Amino acid sequence: MSDKPILLQLFALPSLLPDGQERLDRCYRCVPLWQANDPNDVMLEFGHQVEVLLASAFHPARAALIDQLPALKAICSLGVGYDNIDVEYAHARGIQVSNTPDVLNDCVADLTWGLILVTMRQMGRAERFVRDGNWENRLASLPLGRRVTGKRLGIVGLGRVGLAVAQRAVGFSMDVRYHNRKPRSDVAWKYESDLLSLAAWADILVIATVGGQATYHLIDAKALDALGPEGVLINVARGTVIDEKALVTALEKGTIAGAGLDVFESEPHVPDVLKQLDNVVLLPHIASATLETRQAMVNLMIENAEAYARHGKVLTPVLPSL
Repeated sequence: MSDKPILLQLFALPSLLPDGQERLDRCYRCVPLWQANDPNDVMLEFGHQVEVLLASAFHPARAALIDQLPALKAICSLGVGYDNIDVEYAHARGIQVSNTPDVLNDCVADLTWGLILVTMRQMGRAERFVRDGNWENRLASLPLGRRVTGKRLGIVGLGRVGLAVAQRAVGFSMDVRYHNRKPRSDVAWKYESDLLSLAAWADILVIATVGGQATYHLIDAKALDALGPEGVLINVARGTVIDEKALVTALEKGTIAGAGLDVFESEPHVPDVLKQLDNVVLLPHIASATLETRQAMVNLMIENAEAYARHGKVLTPVLPSL
């Protein structure tokens, strides 16, 4: 038997880092749960010995799983969001939780601006117009898009990603305001303590806040009404931040002008009605999906696991709520 601590892998490492699995194997006896014919048998054999767990947005670490791992000391998650983990429950058990922050800020912000441009200028609709052969039809026409430069940009959640989004707005000569739980002292943009006031002011409302119960359906029918018929909603946070049924109604009725969505409430399920609407852009949760960013994310997750094996502390801990 190996004297290495046991690490439970809920998923196979992406092949982006050729030495990724080898690095883990040097520190741990890795148990690949995803390969098991009967995961229950694996949990019965190894669950009481597991010290480290690898999780991700699609492989969550809920309380029920944590309860099956009495020796668990650290959860290393692939991704910046941690609503897939019962963090407070883990912390109450003395379990460290880590995520992969910062390394994806630029790519998520870049894609946010891609969604803003595509949605405002109706590029997706125009691309379908060409593919369907309608450009050659003299009787067919496209509605005009909306100018982006000079618009008012509201950001819900001025964290790492929100800050990167705001910084890019300078090149578009935009007025920027933001809504957080509390104002930041290190930025000059105006803080709006009231979400509805921000929505009413903004031409474009970007959602970049954390997911979880604290922000569940934060963007509801009232917020969409405040955004108004000229307003555009962009979501690169978590699908649960928006009341999806209210959003569908707002898009159908013209309560808002349009939306650009990279996330949804029940991924990978996307409501069929959204797929039929021309005033919404739909992406399959790809904000961080670049080669460079995904390599950095996998590397940081492994570095967290390595750091715990060597020093008993992860590098990028998710801190307990105050």
